[in-house]
Amino acid sequence: MFSINTIQEIIASLSHNKLRTVLTGLSVSWGIFILIVLLGAGNGLKNGVSSNFNQRATNTVQMWSGTSSLPYQGLKSGRSLNFSEKQVVAVDEDLVQSDNQTGIIEKQSTITYNNEFGSYSVKGVNPNYINIFKLEFLSNGGRFINELDLKSNNKVIVIDKKIEDVLFKDVSPIGKNVKVGEVMFKVVGVNSKKERWGDGSAYIPFTTAQLIYNPDRKFHAIAMTVNNLETKEQNDEFNDKLKQTMSKSLRFDPKDTQALWLRNSQRNYIETMKIFAGITLFVSIIGIFTLIAGIVGVSNIMLVSVKERTREIGIRKAIGAPPAAILRSIIIEAILITTIFGYIGMVMGIGLTEIINFIMVQSAAQNPSDTGMSVFKDPTVQLSYVFISTAILIISGVIAGYMPARRAVRIKPIEAMREE
Repeated sequence: MFSINTIQEIIASLSHNKLRTVLTGLSVSWGIFILIVLLGAGNGLKNGVSSNFNQRATNTVQMWSGTSSLPYQGLKSGRSLNFSEKQVVAVDEDLVQSDNQTGIIEKQSTITYNNEFGSYSVKGVNPNYINIFKLEFLSNGGRFINELDLKSNNKVIVIDKKIEDVLFKDVSPIGKNVKVGEVMFKVVGVNSKKERWGDGSAYIPFTTAQLIYNPDRKFHAIAMTVNNLETKEQNDEFNDKLKQTMSKSLRFDPKDTQALWLRNSQRNYIETMKIFAGITLFVSIIGIFTLIAGIVGVSNIMLVSVKERTREIGIRKAIGAPPAAILRSIIIEAILITTIFGYIGMVMGIGLTEIINFIMVQSAAQNPSDTGMSVFKDPTVQLSYVFISTAILIISGVIAGYMPARRAVRIKPIEAMREE
């Protein structure tokens, strides 16, 4: 147990050299401050990139048909390859991990409403397109394309918020008719999701797009979601199998890099998260080494303190002070220095990350037109890191005080009292 005398002795020891104690403690504060700030910055980058991925389903695979560059089974190179409904069905049947498959027909067309007009990307899609690209609709934003629209070849259109802002100003577009090229369409929905690039897109039923733009029923893009692909290797295997399926269906060499273009967002997401795990580890190592430098400083000051108190320690041992009491008091001194100054650094680090986060939230609130995409978001530190840092501080104090304490208990009373 700690007596009042022990506590007073520890406080007196720390107060004896205030400047040296504070300067040494600041090195610990700086170490934990850097550790917290670096972890916060790493989390901010990770959260920003992860948020950008989540703007669309991270488990998305898209493919585009290209031009064959290798001969295959008697067919010459240089063939222009096109998808049809046959390839969509083949993907659904051959790849059990795939879901929400949709062909995409994309054309650039002029959309006109009264005297307002603009050139936009018009996409013919199926209803499950909304599950792939996570389109969003407000309560008064209408709906997306449905199965009835496909069966009836309805001339309905869904527009992005950017198009609404340009063509309709302050008027609700729901139920209004717009001219797409020379064809009239009825607006049934507005996608409120913000996009960073481009001027916005419009979406019409896939079957309607086939009739208007593709009488030969050919198209160049297919999109889908994938399930249960948790590793890079699983996604690579899926990509290979998908390419094999398309190779058989479109008759091109599987080794032909120009015949089919793939973008696997799931694979990209996994690889990106691995990179940020490495970044987190890297910044943690930097912070920990900075903290170690502070711990070494604490250990040094305790060694000096023991040296200065050699005579005092010798006298205490001569009158019967047990070695455990001396050991305990020196280790507690080191723990107090590391914990108190460490917590100061921790509070400063967490405070800085919270201030940065507050500024970013306020900035986003003042710019409602912003797309919501950022490479830096929510740069805060998880509560688990705070507990880990607390444990590090206590352990550091024990380590910093052990060597000086061991030297102290080994001092022989007679030799100690001879010290000047």
